[in-house]
Amino acid sequence: MPRLGPMPRQARTRSVGTAQTLGYAAKAEEYVAAAATELKAGRTIAATSLAIHAAINAADAVCGIRLGKRAAGVAHEQVLALLREAGKDGTDLERLLRRLLPMKATTEYEPDDISASTAAGAVERAQKCVSIARRLAAAAPQHR
Repeated sequence: MPRLGPMPRQARTRSVGTAQTLGYAAKAEEYVAAAATELKAGRTIAATSLAIHAAINAADAVCGIRLGKRAAGVAHEQVLALLREAGKDGTDLERLLRRLLPMKATTEYEPDDISASTAAGAVERAQKCVSIARRLAAAAPQHR
């Protein structure tokens, strides 16, 4: 039987416990605070990059809290499917992260500048992502 195209890659996951998920939430908090500081200083590339990393860590925290696992594949986009399994909080974060991930390669690897409005939007989305993770982390059982 002939193949009709590439097989979809199954998302790789890694089991995580409460301590790890709280660690991801703490990293998200640190990244988003740094992003806000960089934005205020006019360093838009750094602000945007840090915002993206804040949102990725927030996603790992939410997936860990809700599902007991996080995406472990090379492509950050794999976390989007996992977030959709994590309830309303996951889908809310997925919508925000979906807007941030396409900016990652440009922000980190291309010589192009990032406008102040683009950076401000990235930081705002990241703050919303981190807020979701913060709320869930605060309510998470402290042992698993």
